[in-house]
Amino acid sequence: MSLQCGIVGLPNVGKSTLFNCLSNAKAQSANFPFCTIEPNVGVITVPDERLNRLAELVHPGRIVPTTVEIVDIAGLVKGASKGEGLGNQFLGNIRETDAIIHVLRCFDDDNVVHVDGSVDPIRDKTIIDTELQLKDLESIESRLPKVEKIAQMGNNKDAKVEYEVLKAYKEALDQGKSARTVSFETKEAQKAAHDLFLLTAKPVLYVCNVDEASAATGNAYVEQVREAVKDEGAEILVVAAQTEADIAELETYEERREFLNDVGLDESGVNRLIKAAYKMLQLETFITAGEMEVKAWTYRKGWKAPQCAGVIHTDFERGFIRAEVIKYDDYLKYGSETAVREAGLLHIEGKEYVVQDGDIMHFRFNV
Repeated sequence: MSLQCGIVGLPNVGKSTLFNCLSNAKAQSANFPFCTIEPNVGVITVPDERLNRLAELVHPGRIVPTTVEIVDIAGLVKGASKGEGLGNQFLGNIRETDAIIHVLRCFDDDNVVHVDGSVDPIRDKTIIDTELQLKDLESIESRLPKVEKIAQMGNNKDAKVEYEVLKAYKEALDQGKSARTVSFETKEAQKAAHDLFLLTAKPVLYVCNVDEASAATGNAYVEQVREAVKDEGAEILVVAAQTEADIAELETYEERREFLNDVGLDESGVNRLIKAAYKMLQLETFITAGEMEVKAWTYRKGWKAPQCAGVIHTDFERGFIRAEVIKYDDYLKYGSETAVREAGLLHIEGKEYVVQDGDIMHFRFNV
């Protein structure tokens, strides 16, 4: 399952520094705008402590975590929706992602030039929001007359649904609101909305990039951002990107733990960011555990057992018979699959079973 989060922000807010921490792919990081021209794609391992706990019981040949793709998209500037800077190319790169990680500069540093001359995360947020909204409005206004004509001609139900969706989005965007603030009740309207692939309909996670002293508790800039996004239903993460870069340079787990403790953090900002991005994409994990490997598999929240079986192999879904499910906590408590079976806690589930995050699964199939 190839799903991508795009990192966006104005130039010089710390996007590429953050991307470098997240990924082994090293995006060029320099103190001038547009140093990231092509989007850099990194395949990021999703940290999951459950795999290590299970491996201590199973002693597998290997541990295989799940992954998510992060794309470092070059800095947007005012006028990007009209092609300013490298606007059209950047907006196209954002359109291809499934969710947005919006990095806001929340630190003072005279040595790092701000493209607008001063530090103001709310202004920066507004610039990017406006550019994305203008591009969405352009898409809707070009499509609306065609759909309206088809909807008025007669019995085309799909066109009528899409017309109502387009009108609702246009009204919100005209008011300076993002498409994600509009919700639809029916499945038909939700599908029509999804198929428009609007930039501002994508879920967003705001990352406040702070100095090291503010890594644990945030600062006044972060509080401004919290106030500004309180009605969006979006999550905010406080991360000190340069501090994360310093942590990434340390060689041992013990050194990294000691550094985190000194800064006042329980977990690195990078780990928290990856987990938040995974959750934002509505992703969860089921696990297979055996002597060969303990492996995490990604699925969409709400999927049923046959769909999850298909993540491993299409034949598993096509010939699905049943799923044998052990709850993670039960596996830890009893220490082995055999002991769980003997305790009567191995569940046999059919096609309607909705898989839960952390389920340890074994699929029976026949093709």
